[in-house]
Amino acid sequence: MTSTVTEDGRVTIPKPIRELLGLQPGSAVDFRRNDKGEIVIVAASGERSSFFSQFVGHAGPGMTTDEVMALTRGDD
Repeated sequence: MTSTVTEDGRVTIPKPIRELLGLQPGSAVDFRRNDKGEIVIVAASGERSSFFSQFVGHAGPGMTTDEVMALTRGDD
């Protein structure tokens, strides 16, 4: 994938790369040099970057605390 650097030094990270890294608007990224001298972009520490992190918050509101407690107690 190729991106073009703008006059002010900005580059758009392609959507497949953003999705792979779990990047959202406002996410921080690090640019690192690997052993081969290549520059690698990674999600900055503290950022959600796993495959599963993109699904956080997408399961709906879930059960209330009272519902969970009733379920664990066996209340009907």
